[in-house]
Amino acid sequence: MDAVGQVQLGKKGVTEGFIKTLQNQFKHHKNIKISVLKSCCRGRMYLKEIAKEIVGRLGENYSSRVIGYTIAIKKLRKPAR
Repeated sequence: MDAVGQVQLGKKGVTEGFIKTLQNQFKHHKNIKISVLKSCCRGRMYLKEIAKEIVGRLGENYSSRVIGYTIAIKKLRKPAR
């Protein structure tokens, strides 16, 4: 399992296909860096909303962090029972 996968988010935005791509990447990586192209959103204010939407659609076992025009998403460990 590699440490970091990389994906680009373009002008189509967060689509069902993009979420499926992320889910596929998380089968092989713990962390994913999403490079957000300027054609996707103009300002950084929208970037945090996009990060929240992505984590919301992936599920509760993920956390995100916005650094510049990059969204870093980390898969959290499942809670022990």
